[in-house]
Amino acid sequence: MPDWKLPFDRHSESATVLPGETQGGLGTFGGVYTPSILTILGVIMYLRFGWVVGNVGLLGTLLIVILANSITFFTALSVCAIATDKVVRAGGAYYMISRSLGAETGGAVGIPLYFAQALSVALYTIGFAESLKAAFPHINQLYVALVVTSLVGILAFMSASIAIKAQYFIMAAIVLSLVSFYFGHPVEETHIELWVNNKAPFWTVFSVFFPAVTGIMAGVNMSGDLRDPIRSLPSGTLWAVGTGFAIYMTMPIFMAMRANSNTLIAEPLIMQQMAVWGPLILLGVWGATLSSAIGSILGAPRILQALARDGILPKWMSFLGQGSGPQDEPKMGTLATLVVAIAAVCVGDLNLIAPVLTMFFLTTYLVLNMSAAIEGFLQSPSFRPSFKVHWAFSLSGAIGCLIVMFLIDAVATVVAAIVVIGIYFWVRQRELIVTWGDVRRGLWMALLRTAILQTDHTDDTKNWRPQLLVLSGAPTKRWTLIQLAEALTHNRGLITVSSVLPVGSRDMAKQAILEKRIRNYLQRRGVQALVRLVTAPDPFDGAERLVETYGLGSIVPDTVLLGDSQQSSHRDRYCQMIANLHRAQRNVIILRENPKLDQNPFLESRHRPCYIDIWWSGGMQGNGSLMLILAYLLRSNPNWQDAEICLKLVVTDETGVQAAQANLDNLAKHLRIGALSEVILADGRTFATILKKSSMGADLIFLGMASPGEVFMQSYEKLQNWTENLPTSIFVLAAPGFDFEGVLGEN
Repeated sequence: MPDWKLPFDRHSESATVLPGETQGGLGTFGGVYTPSILTILGVIMYLRFGWVVGNVGLLGTLLIVILANSITFFTALSVCAIATDKVVRAGGAYYMISRSLGAETGGAVGIPLYFAQALSVALYTIGFAESLKAAFPHINQLYVALVVTSLVGILAFMSASIAIKAQYFIMAAIVLSLVSFYFGHPVEETHIELWVNNKAPFWTVFSVFFPAVTGIMAGVNMSGDLRDPIRSLPSGTLWAVGTGFAIYMTMPIFMAMRANSNTLIAEPLIMQQMAVWGPLILLGVWGATLSSAIGSILGAPRILQALARDGILPKWMSFLGQGSGPQDEPKMGTLATLVVAIAAVCVGDLNLIAPVLTMFFLTTYLVLNMSAAIEGFLQSPSFRPSFKVHWAFSLSGAIGCLIVMFLIDAVATVVAAIVVIGIYFWVRQRELIVTWGDVRRGLWMALLRTAILQTDHTDDTKNWRPQLLVLSGAPTKRWTLIQLAEALTHNRGLITVSSVLPVGSRDMAKQAILEKRIRNYLQRRGVQALVRLVTAPDPFDGAERLVETYGLGSIVPDTVLLGDSQQSSHRDRYCQMIANLHRAQRNVIILRENPKLDQNPFLESRHRPCYIDIWWSGGMQGNGSLMLILAYLLRSNPNWQDAEICLKLVVTDETGVQAAQANLDNLAKHLRIGALSEVILADGRTFATILKKSSMGADLIFLGMASPGEVFMQSYEKLQNWTENLPTSIFVLAAPGFDFEGVLGEN
């Protein structure tokens, strides 16, 4: 993607606009308050507010105004908190969300928000055309809307500064129209209807009205053009919300006093009939619709520009991130927005477009509130807003948005959620590399802290799973160990890939770099694992030190996985290490491969079906139970789900074959792991002979190790001799004292 962020570009990530600077840009009144209040006092107020009062009555209207403004107010508080913590650059709400919850969430909300702003252009130009047709019935409403949309787009394309300055004249016209309305007169004899039960349901009316209070986005979207966004966004936004609330709470009273419900519903321009001088209302309608359309067509391209510059959009759309002139105006984005708006104008129905906008804006408000709530709840040192808002207020705003969305239209809410989630995963699978942090790590850290403190050191057979410490050395050389660990855990337990480095081979900085390289290598190969490197005089001391010190609270590796020792000169120290790990109450799993067979049972392309042999001895205590658990964990992995587990037991007395077979069958049935059983009569043969003949065709062979004692090295060497020239074997030594029978449900 082209790098649009120049070193001295005031829109770049590195540029900082501090309070008090005299650098060029818009102030609070012109950049935030004016576009916000002009969008709030827009087409819905002039053309649909009477319809709202007529459908739900005075009290119903006031309730709608309070509910809608409460959501907007809580969202405004969240915006203030985020805006006073960091400099908000181009992109407004998208910028805030992406820098708080990550690029994926920002993109998931930013793309629908862009379309909401682009559709708003159509909403306002259709409103303009509708009011013009009411005054001049013979004109074609669609053609007027198309022409006005095109003119608004051309104005924004040519010069954003001219469009912004025009808003001051429009504000004067709106003020005059409101004065004319408030000092107006009744249009008929009527009595105040507190509650009305007409055709439109309450929440349908709410959905039509709600876009009237979403004007705060107009100011937020201009964040990249503000001289001092940290100061201007909070004050300008809150003043706009307060002004709009005061007007929307008083207007219904005058409307209910001056006309009955049927008239209010039937006459879109009822305000004109009530005003002292009707043409001023038309002037206000035209001014409000045009100013709102201008505000939307100025805001939407800036969101699109920010999305393109952050790489959220596909690479072929990166041209939309281009800026023109000293003000970095998004002219390519303006043209794209104009196309979207013209397409929406062809739909031509205010009542159809308004609810769609409501869902888009409510989704944005919900995520904005969640961003502020999470930031406030985590209390990260990096989140230090000068405008402090308790996280409960932001959470209340988010919950309010969600409830209202379902009350308006549950199906549309689910569809909106599917769209947002779909965009989220679409952005995520592209694995964008961003230069900013977000709260997700802080959220996981808070959950991790709670989980660790809630997890005690008491043995829990019900929730046991292997937490593996893999002594792999260089992962590329002993990759089969990591494959076995991945097959055993399969997203259930933690894997830590570890290696012991010689003392003095690397300093701490180089060691951290090597850990990062190993993590990246594991991620590229699809393995989720932690990485830990230590330095020690020899690898055995390092392994013992890892087991002794590695972990956090009760979350420590309970199982050590390592490779077989091939060098006889190191075998004594190797066996001593195993004995020390056993005394430290760790399970030990040793993988012994046969390089002569060139066999890797953990490859996805291996032959099927596959066979796992468990050589049974010593009953359910210790090694027997752990081998069964490990075999079961392997088969619950999708790559091993067709594996056939076979319990094999050698007996020396022919009279005991039937009893042993019955006991083994009963055990396999009781354990519910789908294992077969086979009792083999020794008939004078050694165990080594029986093992070689019976397991030569297996893919994996499980064998238990004797508890470490004085002759442990000799017993280990015996295992090595037994499995020479056999397929991959796994030696298992269970930790002393742990109830593996309880894990299998034998208690």
